[in-house]
Amino acid sequence: MLSMPRPPLKMDVTAALGRAFFRTATMTYPFLSSLVLATALLGANGAAQADALERIEKTGVVRVAIMLDYPPFGTVGADMQPRGLDIDLSDHLAKDWGVKVEFVPVTAPARIPTLQSGKADVLLNVGRTEERAKVVDFTQPYAPYYIGIYGAADGTRYETLDALAGKSLAVTRGAIEDVLLSEQAKTADIRRYEDNAGTISAYMSGQADTMAIGNIVALSLQGQGASRTFEEKLIVLNSPVHTAVGKDETRLLEKMNAFLSQLKADGRLDALSRKWLKQPLAENIR
Repeated sequence: MLSMPRPPLKMDVTAALGRAFFRTATMTYPFLSSLVLATALLGANGAAQADALERIEKTGVVRVAIMLDYPPFGTVGADMQPRGLDIDLSDHLAKDWGVKVEFVPVTAPARIPTLQSGKADVLLNVGRTEERAKVVDFTQPYAPYYIGIYGAADGTRYETLDALAGKSLAVTRGAIEDVLLSEQAKTADIRRYEDNAGTISAYMSGQADTMAIGNIVALSLQGQGASRTFEEKLIVLNSPVHTAVGKDETRLLEKMNAFLSQLKADGRLDALSRKWLKQPLAENIR
């Protein structure tokens, strides 16, 4: 876990995606490697605590699960420090609540299990689905987002997912795009990777013809000078970004919703959107 103020992280950071962050972090913080397998182990590892907000108030610490391979929401800067919209959001949370933030780095497949098992109090950056809503509770959204198919920059667009027939498609295991496309893109050769950096790397290195990622991630990659050109082929799902808390953590859910409402009302969330997403806060998020 990483506590604020954040000490220098001992890790070798590659450009843009923080893949090296997660690899090194699993050495510095051994529990991270086990998170990938957490889904299978949840039944034996105990349930989330009864009242997360009570624990936060007693300890003065809120544990926030974040992905650090997902720019511009979370990545690692040249100064070896976590940076991104979710990091800044957590800073506001700490100040507003008068607590310290303890970051819990997670991969996409480990996000929900980490929250369910009580290893984190709040999860940032997650799309809402009916299945997920059965096991965790979602707040109001705090950022716009849609999932797209991206491929070679040759000027062609896909009319339907049938255009993926015979093409290899990189997705992040357990992410919303994996769930959706596994059902709807039966003719595609879906190749799953353990984190977002792996998905993007597979496309960039030519291991996959296409990739399914979020529009904001794609924009960030293009701004960083990606090693292989790409363009949007098809929008497959509008999926605003939410935060989540443990199931039936009603008090914490209400407090998180009040916090997000305040950020929207006083303009701080709009400022974060302009800084990291390069656009005003979308009307459907306000």
